[in-house]
Amino acid sequence: MTSREPITLRRECDAIQIPSGTPMTLAAGTPVVITQSLGGTYTVTTDHGEMVRIAAQDVDALGIESAATAAPRASAPGPQDLEQLVWDQLRTCFDPEIPVNIVDLGLVYSMDVEPKTEGGYKVQVAMTLTAPGCGMGPAIAEDAKGKILLVPGVSDADVRITWDPPWNQQMISEEGKMKLGLI
Repeated sequence: MTSREPITLRRECDAIQIPSGTPMTLAAGTPVVITQSLGGTYTVTTDHGEMVRIAAQDVDALGIESAATAAPRASAPGPQDLEQLVWDQLRTCFDPEIPVNIVDLGLVYSMDVEPKTEGGYKVQVAMTLTAPGCGMGPAIAEDAKGKILLVPGVSDADVRITWDPPWNQQMISEEGKMKLGLI
């Protein structure tokens, strides 16, 4: 969803400046234009030309009903089923400037599911960003963690950002390259 017409924020809401990653608060009544809507978050520009990301829990400020992003319910998923559900959730996470999910961008280097002794599973993800100076890294990692924790059976998640190996365009999936017009 994108809008060419400004939308007036219905209430004050938290946002994150792009690309710095600096948290900020947008005042009620602020006019914004939606430039990207993927994975439950919205990238908007303000009337001052700032590009910011509004998280899923604040989309009602835009006058939009929040869409559920929970993983499909499964009864007592096994580790392999759980793994697929986690990958599916990671595919709902997007860089706010790029219309390709973090998996197809090649940002997720590894994902491990481990049973916990007290029950449930812990998921560990190692991911990178398209550029080392990207201030949005913590926001993207937190988005991924929150979505992983929606998977039934997952009781703990850790999303770690790494720079080794450095990301490059060859890591983008064929589907991602097609979406970006690279092939």
